[in-house]
Amino acid sequence: MPPPKPQIIRVIDLETTGNAPPAHGVLEIGWQDVALGADGLWRLEGEGGQLFVNPGRPIPPITQAVHHILDEWVQDAPWWQDVARRVLDPYPRRVALAAHRADFEQQFCSPNLSGGAEWICTWKCALRLWPQSPAFSNQVLRYWRKPEGLEHERGLPAHRAFPDAYVTAHHLRDQLNEAGVAQLLEWSRQPGLLPRVRTGLDRGKDWREISDDSLANFLTDRDADVRFTAETERARRRGGGFVGRPDAQELLL
Repeated sequence: MPPPKPQIIRVIDLETTGNAPPAHGVLEIGWQDVALGADGLWRLEGEGGQLFVNPGRPIPPITQAVHHILDEWVQDAPWWQDVARRVLDPYPRRVALAAHRADFEQQFCSPNLSGGAEWICTWKCALRLWPQSPAFSNQVLRYWRKPEGLEHERGLPAHRAFPDAYVTAHHLRDQLNEAGVAQLLEWSRQPGLLPRVRTGLDRGKDWREISDDSLANFLTDRDADVRFTAETERARRRGGGFVGRPDAQELLL
């Protein structure tokens, strides 16, 4: 019998000229693999990598101030279409791709370029698994969680493609070991389930603490994550589901 296919998930991070194609282009892609070991535990695999990409347009100063990539660094780099497929859909085939706030990466990494791969969003999964975190950015989770084995300097500078992918891979590794692939994919297909209210008079409160009238106002919010969380909390109050993890009393029931 042929050997089983390796179970590998590739973490992706992009630096771009702006928030959405086709008005904006990719400047840099970084990646780091996470693989399932024979002992059933997920670990970082290999050295990862980074490539510059020619975005086909000048880099706006407002985005340069975030990632500090210069036009001259990318002017002779290959085009995105010539880079993307070999990074996003390598051999052997990855179980899934992953990114922190994966909705952003998916705008640039079309199914045609990624081979139709499924995506895990480590941000959405962090909301579910670590609701006590003070915030859920890649870097806040890094310093709040202090993942085992994360080499501080290798994860710097922040807002560059490989260091960010490297940090995200540590979050993904721990999420996989806690919840498994199928659960992370399921959560990633849904909007984000927010542990706390983000705006208004109830800002900072657990959703279970706010009044019915306040909750009703969030059911028509423009933000899909807010609407989804409000709908989930309403379902809990009507006898189904919960926001975040159940407390000890709910587990007993």
